[in-house]
Amino acid sequence: VHQSKLDFFCKLGYGKQDICKVLENLGQEALEDDVLKELIRMGSKPQALERQAQPVPLKLVARGSCSTTPGLKWLGEDESDASDSLRPIVIDGSNVAMSHGNKEVFSCWGIQLAVDWFRERGHTYIKVFVPLWRKEPPRQDSPIADQHILEELEKQSILVYTPSRKVKGKRVVCYDDRYIVKVAYEKDGVIVSNDHYRDLQNENPEWKWFIEQRLLMYSFVSNRFMPPDDPLGRHGPSLSNFLSKKPVLPEKKWQPCPYGKKCTYGNKCKFYHPERLHQAQLSVADELRAKTKVPLALGKEEPRCHCSP
Repeated sequence: VHQSKLDFFCKLGYGKQDICKVLENLGQEALEDDVLKELIRMGSKPQALERQAQPVPLKLVARGSCSTTPGLKWLGEDESDASDSLRPIVIDGSNVAMSHGNKEVFSCWGIQLAVDWFRERGHTYIKVFVPLWRKEPPRQDSPIADQHILEELEKQSILVYTPSRKVKGKRVVCYDDRYIVKVAYEKDGVIVSNDHYRDLQNENPEWKWFIEQRLLMYSFVSNRFMPPDDPLGRHGPSLSNFLSKKPVLPEKKWQPCPYGKKCTYGNKCKFYHPERLHQAQLSVADELRAKTKVPLALGKEEPRCHCSP
């Protein structure tokens, strides 16, 4: 009897210690209702109710967030999402450095200016390709300025040296332009260079399309890196859309009609008419026909009304 009552109240969620105390006080032959009343009087609660009564531990929520669901975003996740929406950047280091050095000096400061410009926009994947022999001490026929910048960019995993070696005193240099186009093509990124890579366009038709659509040219104006606002021409995408994976389409702006209310084109007019917002844009001939039909219809109905009894 004791075991059966113990199992019964355990199924209800009460603790074994509380049940044993009540049975000792009331006796083994006590009724189940009496045992239940005594458990309630003692303040014993089922375990399910005790779990509900326990305070829910507070969760740390990022500032500005009002959601406490498990799908909370970690700090910095928005920034990663923003950077993921931007295209990878592959910079032709030799082209940028020589352009900044006025085609006379290999200016490493020009590479740093280009990298900083893309960093400020939020790009995280930035690679600069430079031939390995630029590590060597500068010579009179190939002067280099601010060579320490190359070491700093290499430590930041931004600068990549294309391989080169010497065979019998002659330097054997790998074609760095092929590295640049290949990496940009595989990453679906943007090539930063003023070179057109015509030889590589003739090698691969896919590269030809990619170079035509993803080549970002630039200019240096007083140590300022300036890419064009319209990289693909006046009728092409803007610079922000060119550098983003998900371009934002601009709102369509209607040009107001130069004739205004005197316009006779009606619904065939391609310009914007603010006075026709809530009116059907009919041609002038259709409007005249509609106006002439209304009084004729009224005149025909009037005699019918007089003749009726």
